[in-house]
Amino acid sequence: MTAKRTPARQRLLETADRLFYTEGVHTVGIDRVIEEAGVAKGSLFYNFSNKDGLVAAYLAGRDESRRKRVARHLEGLDDPVGKILAVFDALQEVVSAPGYNGCPFANANAEAAPGSVEAQALRTFRGWLADMFLALAEEAGFVDPADTADRLRLLYDGAVANAQLDAHPGAVGLAKELASMVLQASPRNVLQAKG
Repeated sequence: MTAKRTPARQRLLETADRLFYTEGVHTVGIDRVIEEAGVAKGSLFYNFSNKDGLVAAYLAGRDESRRKRVARHLEGLDDPVGKILAVFDALQEVVSAPGYNGCPFANANAEAAPGSVEAQALRTFRGWLADMFLALAEEAGFVDPADTADRLRLLYDGAVANAQLDAHPGAVGLAKELASMVLQASPRNVLQAKG
């Protein structure tokens, strides 16, 4: 019985994910991705149209993975404050993994033109992150959920940057500790604060 060969689309995505994340979207040429994926050049154009299509698919895959990871960390939690802090646990999982190289969206966007697929992916991710923190702050009953969410996002972003720039995965634990302090200091509506 012969082993089933991985489809060209999947091989291209897996190779792009590895190369784009470790070396950079703008550094890695499409010919290298094609060669390392072991596919014909036509496979790229059939599956993604061009490099932008492949970059968009790579970033969409990273976005989906991040959302699933956060959802997994929130699963089974009832306490809204616990849910907020669990977002930092999901981040800790990422920054502690071998090969952590920062935020794939920010990295890809660093040299991208405004309106590019990289810029769009960054806006999509940032919108999701902002909406998630806001929804959790509203669920927790904070009097000013937008302000609380902004503070949490700033701590999250700082942890991402510090973990990469200073190779300091412990930054996430510190950010989670500070987030807990922010949550304790932020006024909550009486009924939700008791729940």
